[in-house]
Amino acid sequence: MRVIVVWGVSTLTLLVLAGLLPDFQLQSADGESLTRTAVTAALGAGAFGLLGALVWPVIVRALLLVPALVLGLLVFFLNGSLLLIALWLVPESGAAAEPETAVAVAAVMSAVASATATALAVRDDDAYRRRLYRLASRTRPRGRTAEGAPGPAHGTVFLQLDGVGHRVLREAVVGGLMPTVAQWLDTTHRLTPWRTDWSSQTGASQLGILHGTNEDVPAFRWYEKDTGRLMVSNRPAAAAELQRRAVARTRDGGLLTADGASRGNLFSGGADQLALVLSVAARRGRRNRSRSGYFAYFADPANAVRTAGSFVAEAVREMAQSTRARVRGQQPRVSRGGAYPFIRAFATVVERDVVVAAVMGDMLAGRTAVYADLVAYDEVAHHSGPHGHDTDRVLARLDRSIALIAEVATHAPRPYRVVLLSDHGQSPGPTFASVYGLTLKDLVRAGCGLPVSRRVRRTRSGSEARDAARDALRSALHRPLEDDAGEAAEVDTRRPSEPVVLASGNLGLVSFPGVPHRMTREEIDRVHPALLRTLAGHPGVGFLLVASEEHGSVVLGPDGAEVPVAELGDDGPLAVFGPGAAEAVRRTDRFPHVADIMVNSMYDPATGTVHAFEEQIGSHGGLGGEQGHPFLMSPTDLSAPPEDLVGAERVHRVLRGWLRECAGPQVPLKIAPPPGAVREGFPADGRVVREARD
Repeated sequence: MRVIVVWGVSTLTLLVLAGLLPDFQLQSADGESLTRTAVTAALGAGAFGLLGALVWPVIVRALLLVPALVLGLLVFFLNGSLLLIALWLVPESGAAAEPETAVAVAAVMSAVASATATALAVRDDDAYRRRLYRLASRTRPRGRTAEGAPGPAHGTVFLQLDGVGHRVLREAVVGGLMPTVAQWLDTTHRLTPWRTDWSSQTGASQLGILHGTNEDVPAFRWYEKDTGRLMVSNRPAAAAELQRRAVARTRDGGLLTADGASRGNLFSGGADQLALVLSVAARRGRRNRSRSGYFAYFADPANAVRTAGSFVAEAVREMAQSTRARVRGQQPRVSRGGAYPFIRAFATVVERDVVVAAVMGDMLAGRTAVYADLVAYDEVAHHSGPHGHDTDRVLARLDRSIALIAEVATHAPRPYRVVLLSDHGQSPGPTFASVYGLTLKDLVRAGCGLPVSRRVRRTRSGSEARDAARDALRSALHRPLEDDAGEAAEVDTRRPSEPVVLASGNLGLVSFPGVPHRMTREEIDRVHPALLRTLAGHPGVGFLLVASEEHGSVVLGPDGAEVPVAELGDDGPLAVFGPGAAEAVRRTDRFPHVADIMVNSMYDPATGTVHAFEEQIGSHGGLGGEQGHPFLMSPTDLSAPPEDLVGAERVHRVLRGWLRECAGPQVPLKIAPPPGAVREGFPADGRVVREARD
């Protein structure tokens, strides 16, 4: 009966569209009887439905290697082609449509059929479950029963709300933006803050959470002298290498090795079921299943149409919000033009929809552990700031996704516990360049006695103090200016005078590739006597970390402050950064690939602001403010995490303990991948090339 009703509604939709659209007809030019036209519409709707059910999944699977954005656009044209074929299959029919009209008609048909089928199945649990199985392409429900237990053991779903800090979540709950989360906190869940390591970013945090170690991950991007590699955490080859190192260090596959699924993450966590996982995206062949989530979602043309429509709406929304901010003169502000509206739409719509669909399929398949990353808030907060109308709307939509996952859990073959967590927060503030009129790279080059970009002179700084600091710097060093075009040149790593300057939010890294070892303060002073003094004395810099022949390593701060790392405490130059800052710096100092100079921006505790060394007004990556304070929200029937929870590695141990409580201990991977397993496709040479902005 449900099929007949959907068929009837689709037939009526075709008749209405034929009456409204001049380029779409269901009868010949000579005219046909109303009965004949209705029969043509019924046969056309039926053929379109059958083609959508039988042919569409085959087409989408054949296009898995097409980039996701291209696939999202192709679905409209493919759907229109199916409609033209369906009309052609109707015998002795005068039905016809222009190709562009067929695209529109097919989109409306898919949306109406999907809405009708969903409405009819609202109160039918079995139908609802079957639809979700089909949506996620799952066919094997399996729930594992614990020995001696009356029913299936609990499964666990970990939902990472990327970049949502502890304070942001609390304010969203109090402000009514996230009613589902608020209800959970009132009834079934507890909220626990935790502190990140110095490198407060997804690469370090998620590697530690999923694989139990983030050792030797000093930042989001860094230069490795021993290999000549420029490591960037969100590049597939780098993510694969970081995962390989973590598995080799722990001799364990990861958090998800026992019947786990990894969705939308940088790393697999040892899971067998993968979708949109960056560390396997560089692989070729059958083992690369990172795109399987796209097939699972886009196999339903109604999902494709709905997501594509939402994608366009989100891109238009971003353009409108950006224009409004520019007209109002909103500060701080960064450029939001170019491809950014589409990048934002992909993160907040396409990736969200695909990941949520994959998680629902995992629960209906009864998987033991699922870890998924929802990146929407983090992407928007970088460009709009962590607080405000733009991010409020994203948080509200994330709450609806959480509610949908919770609803699906009631139809799963086993009970599920849902854990919410974040990998870091975001700290607001104008960029370093907008405040001081020069980038960190400009400042480092000036301190090294190298030409400085002309834009330093042209950029208008925001106060007399900033002008004075910049003019004094240039006057003291007597350096010439170079054209902006010189900034686009490659850096020759064989020249020790050419520093490699990288930014990870408000954390900067300076390396001298021509020196094979980590340079000491004394060596830097001999080659570039003004550099460390210039950096440490700049008002936009909070402190520096540099090796020392005399003291091992030292922290340099404003007003000539100098403290050996071994004697470092949460006072002195690090007092403003709060408890735990000294230990975080001490830990990073031991990393083999720590930069020659680690630069952390200033932090104002009164306003909570930092200065990112990138074009971001919401940033994370270093010490200072909300970026280092994510959250962990867990069901109260799981053991309580420690109150002083510090570091992603400790979070991993907490999550692993919860998996044991729910479904038994995880199975460690006994044999790590061979050292060269992921080195292919990751060339290293003697030059560092300027990378495209993320």
